[in-house]
Amino acid sequence: MTHLPLLSILIWLPVLAAMPLYLMHKRMADNEARWFALIVALVCFGLSIFMYANFDTTTAKMQLVEYLPWVPSLGLHYYLGVDGISMPLVALSAFTTLIIVLASWTMVSHKVPQYLATFLVMQGTVIGVFTSLDGMLFYFFWEAMLIPMYLSIGVWGMANRTYAAIKFFLYTFFGSVLMLAVLLYLHSKTGTFNILDFYTIDFSLSEQIWIFFGFFLAFAVKIPMWPFHTWLPDAHTEAPTGGSVILAALMLKLGGYGFLRFSLPIVPDACHYLSWFMIILSLLAIVYIAFVALSQTDMKKLIAYSSIAHMGFVTLGCFLINVIIIHTGNVSDAHLSLEGAMVQMISHAFGSGAMFLGFGAVYVQMKTRNIHDFGGIAKTMPIFSAFFMLFAMSNVGLPGTSGFVGEFMVILSSFKASFWATFLAASSLVVGAAYTLWMVKRVFFGPVTNAGVEALQDIRGADVISFVLLAAMVLVLGFYPQLLLKVFQPTISHLLDLSLQSRLL
Repeated sequence: MTHLPLLSILIWLPVLAAMPLYLMHKRMADNEARWFALIVALVCFGLSIFMYANFDTTTAKMQLVEYLPWVPSLGLHYYLGVDGISMPLVALSAFTTLIIVLASWTMVSHKVPQYLATFLVMQGTVIGVFTSLDGMLFYFFWEAMLIPMYLSIGVWGMANRTYAAIKFFLYTFFGSVLMLAVLLYLHSKTGTFNILDFYTIDFSLSEQIWIFFGFFLAFAVKIPMWPFHTWLPDAHTEAPTGGSVILAALMLKLGGYGFLRFSLPIVPDACHYLSWFMIILSLLAIVYIAFVALSQTDMKKLIAYSSIAHMGFVTLGCFLINVIIIHTGNVSDAHLSLEGAMVQMISHAFGSGAMFLGFGAVYVQMKTRNIHDFGGIAKTMPIFSAFFMLFAMSNVGLPGTSGFVGEFMVILSSFKASFWATFLAASSLVVGAAYTLWMVKRVFFGPVTNAGVEALQDIRGADVISFVLLAAMVLVLGFYPQLLLKVFQPTISHLLDLSLQSRLL
């Protein structure tokens, strides 16, 4: 295994496989393109399972390391590796692409080869972000992934796709400009772009604060945190089904991963100094955005705002650690908080991604997003309704589903830091239940107001396989989160140690 460039294969195989889909789209039938993409997605997913099965869960060291000169004169290296927080996200990326390819059998009919090629490139660039250990290589993949996402919205999106695609690109691109400046500054201090070397530098508090905000803008836009969230509902609403699934399952996770990989270990004193600033922004996302979701009548927008609220638990878990240490001095409570943030990132991908996929299964037949246009779907689509109910319960945070575990861990640890932070975070669960159950009641069990509901066809074939895979992940992680926790624990402990050490000059 040590001699197999597994990470490079996971990055470049889907990118290279996209080329014949782009170049031969006129001579390739839609189903031929689907089967070709499915084979590539299955190979990548199989390799990710192999990676998980052979991962050493007893160490925080980087594994599967690949190191080659890239531009030596500029100090740039092709440096890849995974640890306990990046490896599950790589596997999640491969899993998500497989789901999107399966969904293309029923949910995509326009320019199918190019559509699939776009998402294969997306997989490669996202995995590149999660595995890069060179700062400029990280930045390269961080910006490169904007291109396929922009194309997916702009070409296969809905009526206002051009506006949504441009807004997405501008927000995320300009949010990253300061990150580039910070990486160049860190290089000037160390003479290297090696991310792991950044963990050893001492800075003054003012330097750390400037570095923190340079990273903050890039990562806060991606999650997205309030008030940088306004691009996401538009992007989700106008994106095709695959684009919405990628946004929910992967792209939002890049911000949380950035805080864990960069902000907390590189500038720990700034994170301590600004912890309440981040906690307040997280609580605003959790509570305020939950009430915004409650007022939505557009089914896709409701799921999008729900997604923002749930991601607030990720940043809350990340930045509670210093407050917990101040109040209790108990490192295990802080460890629980970071673990909860990581579990929430993974579990949110399955629950929210599945709900967007479910919406796509209905939209392809109904061509409407208005909740009031639906009603009585449970009678005509009983199999689909059963799956969607499970995903909705995960969105609510029902015990036994993956959506419960991460939020419960964060809330439990937050109680050691602040009663009011815990009260506000927990109150959002009630609001979340209100808007989710209202949507489910109206869409699936409400009175039939649209004649199109009577003609709906239940899911079958590839769609059933997609929903079975997602449902399995929701239930397995809900009942046995140890599958993830055993992978996280050594790396989370190491990151926590780095995040609690002062590195003031």
